[in-house]
Amino acid sequence: MSNAWSIYVITLTTIMIVGCVWLLWYTSRPTDGSADETTGHVWDGDLREYNKPLPRWWLNLFYITIIFSIGYLIWYPGLGNFAGIGGWTSAKQHDEARDEAEARLAPIFARFETMPIEQIARDDDGLALGRSVFANNCATCHGSDARGAIGFPNLTSSRWQWGGDPETILTTILDGRHGIMPPFAAAIGDELAMTETAVYVQSLSGRRVSAEMAAAGKRRYDMICLACHGADGTGNPALGAPDLTDDDWVYGSSLEAIRYGILHGRQGQMPAHRDIIGPIRARLVAAWVWSLSNPPADGDNVAP
Repeated sequence: MSNAWSIYVITLTTIMIVGCVWLLWYTSRPTDGSADETTGHVWDGDLREYNKPLPRWWLNLFYITIIFSIGYLIWYPGLGNFAGIGGWTSAKQHDEARDEAEARLAPIFARFETMPIEQIARDDDGLALGRSVFANNCATCHGSDARGAIGFPNLTSSRWQWGGDPETILTTILDGRHGIMPPFAAAIGDELAMTETAVYVQSLSGRRVSAEMAAAGKRRYDMICLACHGADGTGNPALGAPDLTDDDWVYGSSLEAIRYGILHGRQGQMPAHRDIIGPIRARLVAAWVWSLSNPPADGDNVAP
């Protein structure tokens, strides 16, 4: 908050407190002693409002609340940039509550700290914890069932844009990913050229398309797209280039969606969660996610 806004807040708060004190004092003034003094308000012909001060006990309660508010503003932050003499902040209270919760949960997570992810994925307690952490931190984008949505990958599939082995999944969770496809409209050419290229991309996943347009699109694909997606369209996990031959399409497999990607490019980013959930919780999430596409054989789960 700037100094100007801070002064404004302090001034306005002071005026309000002083105004409340004056209002209480004004309404508590004694009258001239006349028992018949009224405010002049009359209802139904004979109902009159008398002008009498508020009861003393009631006024005292109001004064106590004002004194309390002044003490509150001195102890806690509330007057502009004045932080209060108590040193309280919402961030400090949050950190204290978090540290208390972490200390309480530490024994529960401790046994998973060095356990291999494949083993956690066969442990009932580990899977339950991993699913809970996923629901609290990852379901917003990937869905509660981890099947994703437009722009967010399906995590239950065996196809992985960056690789699906346990350690790679853990790296993705901890450090995030940034998948970039630059726009290629200028390099590919006009509208027809983009459509032909999109048609060929559709053909890679087995869709029935125009053979003539696909053949024309293949020539452009081989010149521009092959470097990342490969000659056969199976992608390159090292670059995050997706496999174009399967049915898992992050942004959709319609002609319009593919053309949009070619024309405008794509910017897919998963934020790093190392500082958000920490290494142990990340291992639990990685184990649960890996288990979705690698279900255990019968009797393969480890008893809790």
